[in-house]
Formats: sequence, C-alpha cells, structure tokens
Amino acid sequence: MDFDLSTYYPIFIYLVAVVGFAVSAIVATQLIGPRKDTLVKLMPYESGMDPVGDARQHFDVKFYLIAILFLVFDVELLFLYPWAVAAYQTPEDPLLPAALRAAVFWEVVVFLLTLAIAYVYAWRKGVFRWR
Repeated sequence: MDFDLSTYYPIFIYLVAVVGFAVSAIVATQLIGPRKDTLVKLMPYESGMDPVGDARQHFDVKFYLIAILFLVFDVELLFLYPWAVAAYQTPEDPLLPAALRAAVFWEVVVFLLTLAIAYVYAWRKGVFRWR
C-alpha cells in the first residue's frame, strides 16, 4: 500500500496555524494585558456567594431530596427514549418484533405508573414544599 504524506500537508499547516494562534493569544494577554491584583480579585469565588466562614456548612435535607427526585425523573427519560424510538418504527424496518410490542408497551405503562405513585408519595410527604 502506497502512503503519501503530501495529501495531509494542508491539515498539518492548519494544525500549526491553530496551535500558533492559541499560544500567541495566551502569550499576548500575559504580556500586554492590564494586571491589577487586588484582594477582591485574589479572593476565591464560589457560586456568587462571598467566601465567609467555614467551607464545611451543613445543607438542609430538602436540597438532597430535590436532587434525588430530579435524578429519578431524569433517568426515567433515558429509559423512555429508546422505547419511543423502537415502538414507533415503520413496519418495513422494525426494531421491536411485533410479538413483543404489546408486552413492552404494558411494561412501560407499569414503569410510568410506578414513577407516578412515587411522585404522589413525595408530594404528600411535603418534599416539594419550601419552608
């Protein structure tokens, strides 16, 4: 097999130009950019809150509950997308055999009902109420 590097010269030239531009931009900002190091600029920044006090603060449980509920309902969508793609294919190109379509449909219905029951349970327990 004959391998010729001359066909890749434009790619190499482009790569050198991109890396050269990135390096020159970083060097130029360090050399000619204004530099005023003040106490406020050197202070750590975290999510718009001033870093005052101990970093090891206790968070209320409601934040964790909301995060877990978000993950549960987010993962639910990961299971629904493949089913939706497989269930609504054309008959000429089926991803799901016709014999399994009804069984898979009812399995998805049971899955969604389980999630709905969990949602109602969390709602009744007051997880969504902010105090």
